[in-house]
Amino acid sequence: MSGSSTSDQLVRSGEERDGPLLITEDEELLDDLLRLCAAAGALPHVAHRPPLRKEEWESAPLVVVGADAAGRLSATGRRAGVIIAGRDADHADHADDVAVLRQAVAIGAERVLALPDGERWLVDRIADAVEGAGPPALTVGVIGGRGGAGASTLAAALAFTAARTGERTLLVDGDPLGGGLDVLLGGEQEKGLRWPAFAESRGRVAGGALAESLPRLHSLRVLSWDRGAEVAIPPPAVRAVLAAARRRGGVVVVDLPRRVDGTVAEALAQVDVGLLLVPAELRAVAAARRVADGVRAVLRDVRVVACGHPGPGCGGGPTAEEIARLVGLPLAGELPWEAGLSEDLARGRVPGARVRGPLARFCAGFWGRARGGGGGRGGGAGAVTAVDAGRGAEPGPGGAPE
Repeated sequence: MSGSSTSDQLVRSGEERDGPLLITEDEELLDDLLRLCAAAGALPHVAHRPPLRKEEWESAPLVVVGADAAGRLSATGRRAGVIIAGRDADHADHADDVAVLRQAVAIGAERVLALPDGERWLVDRIADAVEGAGPPALTVGVIGGRGGAGASTLAAALAFTAARTGERTLLVDGDPLGGGLDVLLGGEQEKGLRWPAFAESRGRVAGGALAESLPRLHSLRVLSWDRGAEVAIPPPAVRAVLAAARRRGGVVVVDLPRRVDGTVAEALAQVDVGLLLVPAELRAVAAARRVADGVRAVLRDVRVVACGHPGPGCGGGPTAEEIARLVGLPLAGELPWEAGLSEDLARGRVPGARVRGPLARFCAGFWGRARGGGGGRGGGAGAVTAVDAGRGAEPGPGGAPE
């Protein structure tokens, strides 16, 4: 894949947010802390020495105190979110270590760490403080049981429906051979980064900067592919990008290919519930069984979405219950074919835009059940098991062409 936008380049793109308060007179330590704030997408405030104004001390989302300054903060009072940081060379003397620990207790510091060993932890802690520690995004993966089952259309409709209700939503195109979800949504000319720009991403990507760098289409952010030559995205890059997307909260919908390789496995590891879209025909069921085997090796919660298809003999296929039984997965819902959907897509209409159509009604019902669980994987088991569309599901789209 072409493109070289690393995570460092991303967080320095002008999207930095108000960051921690840094207190130190150690210039070398300050340089290290400023570098770590940049990696976390944070713009810090620097106070070289106490005393501090009360509001300055109390309002910062996080305070990082140099070991050189910790002893002069006893009069500032205790607060949550204080870290004491030093460099390994500063802690060669055991007596110094003991003194710093006593100072940490005096100001209520949650942790004392030495750089460079503690750098990765500190970057994550700064990013959490800046982004806000909330429940992770409810993340849904959509996979076609066979080619042309309509996974891309269903994924786009789920994302559009969530965004239409005000949910913070990111739609991720996980299939490099799918033609691009931005094209499906009519946004191939919109400015913003595509997957190739993230090929070199590693470690922690700032969630806010990620979202702001992507095209905004129909009230949602979309991470799609460009029209260049196919280049594989390394698994670490997928892990970094999707983890950043989940940390922002809301909803993430991922359109996934049927073949599970290392990169797809990383994406599935971030998914709360997978929807396997299976047309009501025996060949599709046979194909879906093989797809299901690969997906279940990575994702525990995978469910069948049984969908209708147009054409002669469309009513003679297996029932939704039979499809679920044959594939060996629980049933997430039955989706009859939506007449006119292909024509809508050809005219550039967003999937799920017909509020009273089967596709929109299915997606609305799905999110209604999902929200009833209280969140994503981070919100407990009920968050996913509540997405139990099963036999009580409203009629849905099904069979939408890719």
